[in-house]
Amino acid sequence: MNKIRKKLHFNAFVMNTVSHIHHGQWRRPDAKQSEFNDVNLWIELAKLLEAAKFDAIFFADVTGLYGDADSEFDIYAKEGLQIPSNDPIVLLSALAAHTKDIGLALTSNILQSHPFHFARQLSTLDHISNGRVGWNIVTGVQDNGSRNFGLGQLTDHTERYEWAEEYVNVTYKLWEGSWDEGAVLKDRINGIYSDPSNIHKIHHRGNRYSVEGPHLSSPSPQRTPVLFQAGSSESGRKFAAKNAEAVFIAAPSPEVAATQIAETRRLARDLGRNPEDLKFFQGLSFIIGDTSEEAVAKSKEYDRYVSVDGYLAHTAIVDKNGRVYDRNTPIKDIETNTVRGALELVSKYITDREPTIADLVYLRTHNPHTCIVGTAEQIADKIEEWQEAGIDGINVVNWVIPGSFEEFADEILPVLRTRGLAQSEYVSGSFREKIFGSAFLNERHPAARYRGAFRGHDKLRG
Repeated sequence: MNKIRKKLHFNAFVMNTVSHIHHGQWRRPDAKQSEFNDVNLWIELAKLLEAAKFDAIFFADVTGLYGDADSEFDIYAKEGLQIPSNDPIVLLSALAAHTKDIGLALTSNILQSHPFHFARQLSTLDHISNGRVGWNIVTGVQDNGSRNFGLGQLTDHTERYEWAEEYVNVTYKLWEGSWDEGAVLKDRINGIYSDPSNIHKIHHRGNRYSVEGPHLSSPSPQRTPVLFQAGSSESGRKFAAKNAEAVFIAAPSPEVAATQIAETRRLARDLGRNPEDLKFFQGLSFIIGDTSEEAVAKSKEYDRYVSVDGYLAHTAIVDKNGRVYDRNTPIKDIETNTVRGALELVSKYITDREPTIADLVYLRTHNPHTCIVGTAEQIADKIEEWQEAGIDGINVVNWVIPGSFEEFADEILPVLRTRGLAQSEYVSGSFREKIFGSAFLNERHPAARYRGAFRGHDKLRG
């Protein structure tokens, strides 16, 4: 008897830039990502993904350059390596107007926008999209990005997550507590649009923020957007276990993923949440052929465009003084304030010798577990192995836009549907309803404690 499997979720993992993950591929004649400034490229991609029943289009983002903030940045400019890049929140407002079902998720760093302003932006986008917004909460990994917002260098790793806790609490108070249900009346007869007794200031006073409120946006369809998080370090896993609904992972193998997922679910249970409150999305890229031989030949063609310099620049790891480590540095000798989770995963994957930074670069380009080459059936087999490890979905990483997603939609998704692993139609409702079956955050999420917390004299002032 065939095993009944749960359907997986699929996000298109993109960035409004030239070179996002697979560097050098923008030079291919069939690559359109070099035209990323053209909104029509993204509108057509979003329509393609929606027709294929992808769950979401997810935009990564950065606030600065990678590597040594005091060094030249020529390599990044030459490669188009996340410079130039544009603000995804602006782009998503355009995509919201041209789609109706696909989720619209974006990354926003706690540095780049004050939580009061950001909460209002996301509420607005959730209104515009009829409840299809998701937020990937990140704390930043770049000294240059920190300098762009007035800091000398990247804040200490542990302190960044403490900062993130206050940041999300401000947004939770605004989204969940500032407006009660039924506050918006639209009473034309009595001339009352909103009932002021059901709108509350939040009076937040914390280490970094002082926010009086009230939230200027009325409650959006989801109130709080679907919450994503991508940290894989110890601090990142704890933050995800407490706050995330969906967790992005970049494990080098299903076995490593299984360990990471089990640990994060255990942490969630310890915090009073249901371990199944979290869904895990693994990043994977695909090269598809009608035969194994054709797929391998296509892979070699992709290799012709690989920019080793681009991958090295993207994986530049700095020490605590901001200097870049040599690529041959053993992982065990690295002391860094960034990407700790990625280094931990490499160490768990390579156990027969001391792994180096060069291994991290190699795994991003040639790891057969995460850069899967084969026929649609062979790729579906590999995806099932990842599902066995505990993932709930996949972030599909493109080589070229739109071709990588066209191939996935036309060749892989039909096979997955026959195996019961991919949806054929959207569930009605908001993004959260499509993924979790409920319109709002459940009562186990920490944001739920702010519902009704600011009525009358029961104001929380911290």
